[in-house]
Amino acid sequence: MAMIEVYTKFLCPYCTRAKALLEKKGADYREIDVSMDRAGFDAMVERAGGRRTVPQIFIEGRHIGGSDDLAALDARGELDPLLGLS
Repeated sequence: MAMIEVYTKFLCPYCTRAKALLEKKGADYREIDVSMDRAGFDAMVERAGGRRTVPQIFIEGRHIGGSDDLAALDARGELDPLLGLS
């Protein structure tokens, strides 16, 4: 299974949606809560090419984007191969 990192904030509905999709796929992920972590938030922004919204999702170090980007990958049938499921 692929290494997945999900940057989140407390009570973020988009984060919840992205995590639910990953869980539905049976994917393990590392959640990095940047709610009260300025250094973590800054690291996320740098890794995400300046994007400041959460979630920001990385699969095997590749920036995927946010919740809508993850759902779009799934709708196109491109998420399972990234996760190592096909």
